[in-house]
Amino acid sequence: MKILMLVSSMHAGGAERVAATLVNAWAERGDEVTLTPTYSSKGSCFYPLSDKVRLAWLADLAGTRASGAVAAFKRLLTLRRHVRDTRPDVVVSFLTNVNVAAILATRGLRAPLIVCERTNPTVDTTTGQVWRRLRRLLYPRADMVTVQAEATAGPFARQVPGIKRLAVIPNPLPAPLLDAPLVAQRDDGPRELLAMGRLVPDKQFDLLIDVYAELAPRFPDWNLRIWGEGPQRAALESQVARLGLQERISLPGRTETPWEALAQGQAFVLSSAVEGFPNVLLEAMALGLPSVAFDCPSGPREMTRDGQDALLVPAGERGALRDALRRLLEDQALRTQLGARGAQAVRQRYALASVLSEWDALFDAVRGARP
Repeated sequence: MKILMLVSSMHAGGAERVAATLVNAWAERGDEVTLTPTYSSKGSCFYPLSDKVRLAWLADLAGTRASGAVAAFKRLLTLRRHVRDTRPDVVVSFLTNVNVAAILATRGLRAPLIVCERTNPTVDTTTGQVWRRLRRLLYPRADMVTVQAEATAGPFARQVPGIKRLAVIPNPLPAPLLDAPLVAQRDDGPRELLAMGRLVPDKQFDLLIDVYAELAPRFPDWNLRIWGEGPQRAALESQVARLGLQERISLPGRTETPWEALAQGQAFVLSSAVEGFPNVLLEAMALGLPSVAFDCPSGPREMTRDGQDALLVPAGERGALRDALRRLLEDQALRTQLGARGAQAVRQRYALASVLSEWDALFDAVRGARP
């Protein structure tokens, strides 16, 4: 097959990591794959790509990195020409703004289009009114719309009526995690409780720091390490200093090797207020990290099988998060049990080969529906 994948950028984010995983897998099995980031300022590719993937930056194709309406219209015309010249069997696009552009650019062309939401759009607070209106107006024109979790599908179908086909397709576990060694639980300290994500309000790392501060005196051999970068760094560092926990809480920044960073910990916590499909929870569980997660919309409940494979606590309840973390940190047997059970479950359910089969079914469906 000839597959054209459209993404906003290839910076260090969850959607970009999934895009890299998919295009690499498709290319390695013999598909002809083109990856086109549409970001006006181009940027760089954070995740490694197979030599078999053709990388075509829309900014280069359009010959401009300017912003504004005129430049955006030029890029839209360039994108349409790019689709026509590439002649893909299917176009896949990630993220709302790229999805809208892809729908406009492919109107009247032969290639079927699958647009993919990479957050939970029913609770997303970052997408502006204009994009939400365009999504409601244009998504019914796509051949297929996908979301990442079953809990999202029904509410989103009501939010955007008229969608032709709506499918749920989870993120895959990258192949190296399927046979990676499981994290070993240490008998003594120092041990690390890990969190990872953009330093933004939705991740609620400020809440996590406060909860950890309550537990820190009781667990002197457990430190908290929060991986990631973002606009809340200064505020979080000030909070840590105010609590006098600079020796116990670290914010080392973004890592180019997230799996290696996760493998250094002994437990993981997801404190988010909202997620689409939290890759980091999936990957932490796959490595055997016993995990605690807020039951936020959406993803954690499905990933943990209603809390069978991790400690799932009511979203936003600080006391419940504290109690779940206390249980995990004080009980090595529980950590070992949850780590092994979680790894086995997610490695089976989210294996790359299984998710690629789901994508193939979508490809067959949209191609079969086109004359």
